[in-house]
Amino acid sequence: MDNEMNDLFVAIGEHLFLAYSALFVAIGIAIPLAVISLYNRYLASILLILANLAQAIPSFAVVAIVVPLLGIGFKPAIFAIILRIILPLFKNTYTGLKNIDDAYIDSAQGIGLNEREILLYVRFPNAYPAIFAGVKFAAVIANSVAILTSLIGAGGLGEFIYEGLTNLNMSKVFRGAIPAIIIAVLLDIG
Repeated sequence: MDNEMNDLFVAIGEHLFLAYSALFVAIGIAIPLAVISLYNRYLASILLILANLAQAIPSFAVVAIVVPLLGIGFKPAIFAIILRIILPLFKNTYTGLKNIDDAYIDSAQGIGLNEREILLYVRFPNAYPAIFAGVKFAAVIANSVAILTSLIGAGGLGEFIYEGLTNLNMSKVFRGAIPAIIIAVLLDIG
């Protein structure tokens, strides 16, 4: 029983590391992309179309497509999670930065702020709710996709779930599913 608990805690650690290292990388890419797109309409329109299309792609398909390209293991799993969450993060960030009331922008320009200062002191503070909603949504998706990536050798809680389902061992399924559900619920209410 002790060994099973140790395995469970290791799986939880792997799961959290997998999901949230991918989330932080995706944030580090999506926010700068949104800022660049704010000043480049062509890039913004392409990325928004891709973001809308990406919503329709099943997470399982994203994981499956990564395997022939990158193989199996932890790094391809991180890549699959990043692919799945980067565009929704971009879309929320871009939308938040773009949809600032013109009165705020005009006022900022009126007091002499340049574009960088408007971005830092007007756009970002007003876009925080949209950005954080995107991060929250991406975190929930990352949690879900991290379970799927156990199919490509990434480990984590999905390993418990799939091994339990394969062997019809429901207690093992619950040992993987319950922590994953708790993580998802905590993310959703947090």
